[in-house]
Amino acid sequence: MSDVVLALNAGSSTIKFALFALGGADPVPRFRGLIDGVGRAPRMTVRGAEGAVVDTRGWPDDPGRAAAAFADDILTWIDERLGGDRLAAFSHRFAHGGPDFAAPVLITEAVAASLQTLCDLAPLHEPHNLAMAQAVAERCPDLPNVACFDTAFFHDLPASARRVPIPREWEAKGVRRYGFHGLSYAYLRRRLGEIAPGGLPRRVVFAHLGSGASLCACLDGQPVETTMGFSPLDGLVMSTRCGDLDPGVVLYLMRRGGLSLQQVEDMLYRQSGLLGVSGLSGDMRTLLASAAPEAAEAVALFVFRVVREIGALAACLGGVDALVFSAGVGEHAGDIRRRVCERLAWMGLAFDADANSDGRARISVPASAVSAWVIPTDEEIGLATGAAALLPALT
Repeated sequence: MSDVVLALNAGSSTIKFALFALGGADPVPRFRGLIDGVGRAPRMTVRGAEGAVVDTRGWPDDPGRAAAAFADDILTWIDERLGGDRLAAFSHRFAHGGPDFAAPVLITEAVAASLQTLCDLAPLHEPHNLAMAQAVAERCPDLPNVACFDTAFFHDLPASARRVPIPREWEAKGVRRYGFHGLSYAYLRRRLGEIAPGGLPRRVVFAHLGSGASLCACLDGQPVETTMGFSPLDGLVMSTRCGDLDPGVVLYLMRRGGLSLQQVEDMLYRQSGLLGVSGLSGDMRTLLASAAPEAAEAVALFVFRVVREIGALAACLGGVDALVFSAGVGEHAGDIRRRVCERLAWMGLAFDADANSDGRARISVPASAVSAWVIPTDEEIGLATGAAALLPALT
């Protein structure tokens, strides 16, 4: 019999969950599940430890059913397959930890109240993260719920990378650059160190390119800069988020366009990015398959901004030794990787087209001055590890 932890990563339209057995050096996955299409036509796919599909399920269209409403379905599915194992804890991904949360923490009433105050900083993520934790706690009130934070990875960013150039008193009120996708970057850093010849390269740019997208620069394994700052709205062009934007645009939208604060927030988070530019879709797969010129323009903008920001991070690092692609677009859109890498030839990246199309981990030629890699991310194992570190103090 083993103690197991259920990792839960709830978003506005998807829920990832994974069951991990504890007791060894690292948590061992038993099952991994994805519920996609929340708010549209939800469908669950669960895979075993080797990746084979072990179960699927669909639900009728229900636009009003949020991610947390699937907690009972997930827990019922898990309960039926625990066997002799003992569910010991739940671990939840939280997008924003604010200035106070720099490590995994047990979710108490006081912690939940603090996390509630951060919902405005990550409105596509934090409310769903918190609602899922509350739903699970109601179903299993005697089991600990642990919060792990994407921002924790960047908690000790250098002052120049952390500071926001507005009046200084606002920094004491929490207005600073936090960075996001930290659970992903922590895993990618570890995995690159395992597979790269000679261990972790000194100067690395990690590219988490999904519906939410960011880049991270690590020097000697420590993050020194990232493209997402105060909120997950910053940085690269994303699926429906604008990314880096002249704040004068917001003032113009409100002053001359007559938009309310809520309308501006909805536009920048849900109607912009690839969707806004293309007028077609925020899904990179749809855009790459489309013959519409607006789709091509959206893809070109995405690539341009990724390349531009990699150049900026290269300047922060004093050069780049390795580039890592990950997340939905980074792992699966080979054409995007090709376009980015070909535009980085100036820094010594020699792209290997065959490796890119064959699904190999390394997509640069052996003699390339900058190695390029594709590494599937695993945020859930970070959640399980965070809970495992706290469990001895909780039991």
